[in-house]
Amino acid sequence: MCDKKNDKHLTDFCEVTLWTGPGPVPRDELLGNVENKHGLFCMLTDRIDSEVLDKAGKKLKIVATMSVGYDHIDVNEIKKRKIKIAYTPDILTDATAELAVALLLTTSRRLLEATGAAKIGEWKSWSPFWMCGPGLQNSIVGIVGVWPSEKAEAKEIGAEKVCFDELLTSSDFISVSCSLTPDTKELFNAAAFNKMKPTSIFINTSRGGVVDQNALIEVLENGKIWGAGLDVMTPEPLPLDSPLLKLKNCVILPHIGSACIETRKDMAMLCAKNIVAALKGEPLPTELVL
Repeated sequence: MCDKKNDKHLTDFCEVTLWTGPGPVPRDELLGNVENKHGLFCMLTDRIDSEVLDKAGKKLKIVATMSVGYDHIDVNEIKKRKIKIAYTPDILTDATAELAVALLLTTSRRLLEATGAAKIGEWKSWSPFWMCGPGLQNSIVGIVGVWPSEKAEAKEIGAEKVCFDELLTSSDFISVSCSLTPDTKELFNAAAFNKMKPTSIFINTSRGGVVDQNALIEVLENGKIWGAGLDVMTPEPLPLDSPLLKLKNCVILPHIGSACIETRKDMAMLCAKNIVAALKGEPLPTELVL
């Protein structure tokens, strides 16, 4: 991990134990290597709970997650032990926003369906209404997860704050980007989906737990909403026998919201900087304070 400013590595400040295998670190490897560590660099795929913290012991000063979401971390348990938590806000905002727009357009304009049709010979000729979908121009886009600090920017683009019910009933597109908390868990349930327009499209780039997935499957199967584009779901990876994968009106992506090369590098760098700051007893660049 190279520091762009002064060409330093995390290993220049501390001893580092790494998981270098494919995919997320296995649970037994995490538990077997966390003992007596001063800092823990984790991913959203790592469940950081009392078992991990007990194994780490009293030397642990910081848990730094390479994500903006922190639902994989037992925040209350960490706070009880007076361990600092760091995350990576803002850095992935643009990349995730780009992905949300791409997913919205891919779903509404049926891009994957059209590509598949072309590849298997269903494209016979130009046809006036073949592969048509709803357009974005002049539509109402409801965004769930706009923070108060963004109110000025919202005014600049003509956005307005409305209650959740109004957002559901009036939006042509609904894009979800909120954190997963007890208040947002299954926020989109059967009652919410049934308030949406039958022509509406649902986009989720936040966390799968914000959605009652069975309710989403039902409204998609019954045509109660036009379609859905999902970068996140429950569980991840999605089982190959999931009904979502069989629906033509549902686009599935494998949680790639922040998957820009520079974005991921910057996220990793920020995690490293937070760890170094904690070990030096300095303020963390992006401490999670709840």
